[in-house]
Amino acid sequence: MEASAQGMRALWISLAGLGATTVLQAAVVALTGSVALLGDTLHNAADALTAVPLGIAFLLGRRPPTRRYTYGYGRAEDLAGVVIVLAIAASCALAGFAAVDRLAHPQPVDHLPAVVGAALVGFLGNEIVARYRIRVGRRIGSAALVADGLHARTDGFASLAVLLGAGGIALGAPWADPVVGLLITGAISFVLWQTAREVWRRLMDAVDPDLVDRAEAALAATPGVLAVGDVRLRWIGHNLRAECDVVVDAACTVVRAHKVAVDAEHSLLHALPRLSGAVVHPDPDPRPGEDHHAALAGHR
Repeated sequence: MEASAQGMRALWISLAGLGATTVLQAAVVALTGSVALLGDTLHNAADALTAVPLGIAFLLGRRPPTRRYTYGYGRAEDLAGVVIVLAIAASCALAGFAAVDRLAHPQPVDHLPAVVGAALVGFLGNEIVARYRIRVGRRIGSAALVADGLHARTDGFASLAVLLGAGGIALGAPWADPVVGLLITGAISFVLWQTAREVWRRLMDAVDPDLVDRAEAALAATPGVLAVGDVRLRWIGHNLRAECDVVVDAACTVVRAHKVAVDAEHSLLHALPRLSGAVVHPDPDPRPGEDHHAALAGHR
């Protein structure tokens, strides 16, 4: 609940900041006709609107599990990531079309100082929002929010690229504006690839291998655990779930084996701050002289 509340707060604050930036840039686009600034504005608008699906996902994630959705609604965050990818793709297509059309049908760009000012505002607005989203996303373990923050950071550098177009026009090269628009489209495409890759990994239950290493080390250090077998981790929203196999002494009682499993779960909870729960399965130690992992292999 607290993590979702922090995520919601980050979304609404960033939505307000990027919304104001987008409105200001749109007004300058209408005044100047800069296609490079138009591409940057479209990108900022798409970035601002991604707060909507993420906000819905955070609200859904607060709902308790049901008999149908026994793991809760945390996966809504991953679906929000898909919507974000589609929004970035749409902004990329629009920016590319506008740039190509302007190359084919050149038009003058007026009020260059206004274009420069809008570009600087776009950079500052995006960088502030990016730092805030990334910081909160990493704190609460939200990959979607971190991806959104990285997206905003790239938007900021795209805003700086608008300055190149304005400089080219000032030097007598009117083609510089649509060319910069194409460069911005390329930057959006790069962000699209990165974001789509992260969302794909989350949908496929991928985790950072370092988390698996930390989990294995925590299990191995638990008193009573003789060996560690499979360790499976998955993200559900911004919380981790784990399923693990460990080897215990074959002579210990069921009560003792259960205690070792509970202690192992506690070790995991301390080692992985975003872990919400774990299932630890204890397997009896094989006969003396056999490899501990034989028991685990037999269980599988």
